[in-house]
Amino acid sequence: MEQVGKFKLYSSEEALDRHFGKVGNPRRDEFERSVAASVHAYKLGEAIKKARLQQNLTQEQLGERIGVQRAQISRIEKGYSISIPTMSRVFQALGVSTATLDLGAVGKVALW
Repeated sequence: MEQVGKFKLYSSEEALDRHFGKVGNPRRDEFERSVAASVHAYKLGEAIKKARLQQNLTQEQLGERIGVQRAQISRIEKGYSISIPTMSRVFQALGVSTATLDLGAVGKVALW
């Protein structure tokens, strides 16, 4: 914490510590997992959007290919509401023939 005039400035780590507790605290660990999951979902959505745009497809056209509404494609591209079966259908509709999930020390799993 740094005092600037009558204001106290906290680093992001200090703010997280104050609100969620230190790393290792169950509440903080759950928050960190949630953030990591959201970042991964966002990156996945961005990859789907990039692949769609490279093929000059609209969200509606991609949705028609996999049998969902345009709004569902929008949610997927924003990192919301994507399951592995839906992800598989989307990437197959975009012509991605294979995909693997890296589970770290456990190994890799072929998704399709």
